[in-house]
Amino acid sequence: MNLEMIKDPKMIKNLTIDELEELAQAIRHFLVEKLSRSGGHLGPNLGVVELTLALHKVFDSPKDKFLWDVGHQSYVHKILTGRADRFDTLRKYKGMSGFPKMSESEHDVWETGHSSTSLSGAMGMAIARDLKGTNEKIIPIIGDGALTGGMALEALNHIGHEKKDIIVILNDNEMSIAPNVGALHHILGRLRTAGKYQWVKDELEYLMKKIPAIGGKLAATAERVKDSLKYLLVSGVFFEELGFTYLGPVDGHNFQNLIETFQLAKKTKGPVLVHVITKKGKGYKPAEMDRTGTWHGVGPYKIESGEGIQPVNTAPAWSKVISDAVLKLARKDKRIVAITPAMPVGSQLLDFAKELPDRFFDVGIAEQHAVTMAAGLATQKFKPFLAIYSTFLQRGYDQVLHDVCRQNLNVFFGIDRAGLVGADGETHQGIYDIAFLRHIPNIVIMMPKDENEGQHMVYTAIKYDKGPIALRFPRGNGLGVEMDDEFKEIPIGTWEVLKDGNDVSILTFGTTIEMALEAAKLLKKHGIMAKVVNARFIKPLDVTMLHNILKTGMPIVTIEEAVLEGGFGSAILEFAHDHQYYDAKIARMGIPDRFIEHGSVNKLLEEIGLTTEKVVETVLDLRQNKRIIKQQRA
Repeated sequence: MNLEMIKDPKMIKNLTIDELEELAQAIRHFLVEKLSRSGGHLGPNLGVVELTLALHKVFDSPKDKFLWDVGHQSYVHKILTGRADRFDTLRKYKGMSGFPKMSESEHDVWETGHSSTSLSGAMGMAIARDLKGTNEKIIPIIGDGALTGGMALEALNHIGHEKKDIIVILNDNEMSIAPNVGALHHILGRLRTAGKYQWVKDELEYLMKKIPAIGGKLAATAERVKDSLKYLLVSGVFFEELGFTYLGPVDGHNFQNLIETFQLAKKTKGPVLVHVITKKGKGYKPAEMDRTGTWHGVGPYKIESGEGIQPVNTAPAWSKVISDAVLKLARKDKRIVAITPAMPVGSQLLDFAKELPDRFFDVGIAEQHAVTMAAGLATQKFKPFLAIYSTFLQRGYDQVLHDVCRQNLNVFFGIDRAGLVGADGETHQGIYDIAFLRHIPNIVIMMPKDENEGQHMVYTAIKYDKGPIALRFPRGNGLGVEMDDEFKEIPIGTWEVLKDGNDVSILTFGTTIEMALEAAKLLKKHGIMAKVVNARFIKPLDVTMLHNILKTGMPIVTIEEAVLEGGFGSAILEFAHDHQYYDAKIARMGIPDRFIEHGSVNKLLEEIGLTTEKVVETVLDLRQNKRIIKQQRA
């Protein structure tokens, strides 16, 4: 079946069950083949093929609104809404997004990339529908992992209270990115084993009404009996107590069951929760067998074996470098505790979890809880290491400010995926953390130039005892530098001159250091000797070095793979102003004031003007007395 012929989901309305089965098989083959070249979120999409087909058969998108929570499981939805011909561009520069995107299709009504947002968005849409007096169905599709997020539980509580007509599809595959944790996960486990509940209560009511003479009286008490049966068979009755009509559990790979249940949900008034059991990775054995989250999101792979096709790079992943250093120190220091909000695989903490299970905590998709729990540990003189992606730390901002920094607690934040991350796009670019952390009192922010300095920064963070400290590090692999055998403590707030010069100072850190060094080589051909500084502490600044540079009147160029507004360059401008260097020539290079979409990091850097050539151009402009406040190219 040629999937590119599907231009509208209405094309599947009249398909038989057998034809839907055939289409499902074709979609799975298509996904496995396409993603073997491009990479992407394979496991989640293989698991929702029948579910997505059944939704589009029963409901009428875009009139009825599908809100895909997180959005990484929306590939099948994209195929059915006419985008199969764009899969060769998936997650590539200027290509199709890996998440729902309103600019791509009218069928994408909710954009996301973070978890646990769909129910709140659905509630807003339902209120708007009722105020307008229209009759569309609002259908959020949320996974069992995302349901553990506090925001999702807040929304469930409100939806049940308001009794809005919303059909929540709970896609329960027992995993998010990694195996799920928490009490709610165990509630769902009990519900999975209670599949006969719906059948038993319906049969019981039917049999009561058939009993002569006393049948009417028994039928009148049927609700009470069913309630008792409910408590007997379904421990907790969690969703019905919240005000939802609970339907399920339903086999998420059985078209007949799915379609019948969705049709029933469509007729039911008030909030409905349809509990669908799916198998992540279904139809592709390597993905089906995965229990660690490896096949949640993948790079290119060999279809026959499932073996990843890795670029030739022997350097270790940044996440591995940092986690290994933490584990090495934790073996000797029993105060060190590792915490992750559902990212033990991505943050490379599986070795820590295996070796020191009593001091490892995966709290699930609960970033706010993770931050404040770390604060609680710190009050008791422990050294909590919170491994968290930059994009997910955004979700715990208030807790960082209110619970950690305000109390000046010694929490160590390992901020993974700091900087541009590429293919996952605007919801995952780790470019905001400097701006939203730098203005908070008490916190130290640092970023290493290479993995050797990275391990020393881990040691520095563990040794530091004056308050919160954050270590940023990028996605991907390190540079492959030689690693010291012994850890060294780096004095807080000290920078490092990598190349000396008297004509211009280039201040930068992390991933853009190589860019600055290359620019310095090119500038030498113009007769300009550039000083290149590894400004590894973003906060506090190296005050002594800054004064020495500014006193000479030497122009300064700052470079950061982060947003300009409120970033490192802003800190340099503020310093110059506050210390009355009013004639200082300072040019800033960084991420412009807009959201950065998906694509390879090199392509994105070129687009926004963060290249060696642009550094040279900026320095030449600055040397020619062109006063530059900010280098920004959209």
